[in-house]
Amino acid sequence: MSAGKAYVERLRDGRQVWLNGELIKDLPSHPDFQGTVRSVAELMDLQEHPEIGPQLTYLTETGHRANLAFLIPESKEDVYRRSRSFKLWSEATFGVMSRVSGAYRSQVAGFYAGRDALRDDVPGFDEKITRYYTELRDRDLLLTSAGHDPQIDRTKLATELGDLYTAVRIVRETEEGIVVRGAKMIATGGPYMDEIIISPLAKKSQEEKHYALLFFIPVNNPGVHLICRESFAQTNEEDYPLSSRYDEMDAVVVFDDALIPWERVLIKEDPDALWKLRTNPYLGAIGLHENIVRFVSKLEFVAAVGNELADSIGIKKFPHVREKLAELFFQLESIKALLQAAEHRSFQYGNGKWAPDMKPMNTAKNLGNRYYPRALELVQLLTGAGVLQAPSTLADLRGPLGEMLKLYYKGADRGPVERLNLLKLTWELVGSPLGARHELYERFYAGDPARTYAGQYLDYDKQPLIDKARAHWAAGR
Repeated sequence: MSAGKAYVERLRDGRQVWLNGELIKDLPSHPDFQGTVRSVAELMDLQEHPEIGPQLTYLTETGHRANLAFLIPESKEDVYRRSRSFKLWSEATFGVMSRVSGAYRSQVAGFYAGRDALRDDVPGFDEKITRYYTELRDRDLLLTSAGHDPQIDRTKLATELGDLYTAVRIVRETEEGIVVRGAKMIATGGPYMDEIIISPLAKKSQEEKHYALLFFIPVNNPGVHLICRESFAQTNEEDYPLSSRYDEMDAVVVFDDALIPWERVLIKEDPDALWKLRTNPYLGAIGLHENIVRFVSKLEFVAAVGNELADSIGIKKFPHVREKLAELFFQLESIKALLQAAEHRSFQYGNGKWAPDMKPMNTAKNLGNRYYPRALELVQLLTGAGVLQAPSTLADLRGPLGEMLKLYYKGADRGPVERLNLLKLTWELVGSPLGARHELYERFYAGDPARTYAGQYLDYDKQPLIDKARAHWAAGR
């Protein structure tokens, strides 16, 4: 059985995925999920392609071929090798599928590579993460994460809300494991995954220690429900080239007294250990790498669409159009340069393993939540109201008025079918529900931008710059 077919079969495991008030009985055949399932299966099959597969996988010590997201870099060349695999994987979906790539596979690899840091703080962490990492890697499983508490009253801590059905916490312990209740948001891609990491992203105080948990669940864990947002999926690939294939879906994960076995509980009610892991520099570096590679692919895609729009109506000769197109490419080249700098400056972290330099990647991440909304705005400005002139369906060109309509929908450099295909794609990017969702994703996937910007400022080593400036000031006084 191919990797893609095995993946599809794994989705028929009794998982509790809810959409429009109904339990989805068979995810792969459901019209709101089947297009994305097919796309993910095709990605999985790339690992077995005779030419592409060797660029996406490596041979492990157990004799399995594993996705390169699981590789723990032992050299700078390993960092580049992982980057090339991320790029191939991202380009297959134009950078619009974030959770089937390697971000959270890389995070688990980081947990494993940095396991020594918590050996003395958390009994059993070393053994548990080793088993989990090996299982994920050798079974080629996909995973996502859910780390935010429900947005009920953000002026209060979870402990002040007084309702156990809010943030995830333990309600009792048994010989088999912990029983948890509450909810986490947002599990991007959750319905399509094999596993979900559950852990708060924000720092928890000792007062909130009941919510300081890190555990892993299979998506079909009993007592776990995935509550999906409205589906943006379409079944007509001709008119909806992106949402018919790449609606990644977002879901709130609800725990209804779900039993989590002890072997899957890595940290229990320990804010200090959890924050020590969260702020581990190696974990940040190896986990963020794929996100930046994927974002480059996404900016390449948007820039290409903007360029094609300008060509299709012959407006590239105008200086204000060239200015907008140039800005799209400025964005792209800036993020690429930061990625290349991070990889070139790769070094051995405290655990002896290699990863890219975090500073350029952090900059790329923080620029990204401003760049992408601006990129969509630029494309909107380039097309004006052009995307609204497209007919409801391309089938109109084959209908009774088809020959007449072809006169009005042709472009400056292309025929009507190609022009309308471009307009449909553009609408998917900048005007559709899927497009709006992607703008929100790029703004907030890494957390509150105000906090991430402030965090980068606090972490930046400013003293050498200050000392240099003071020395010049003193010399010139």
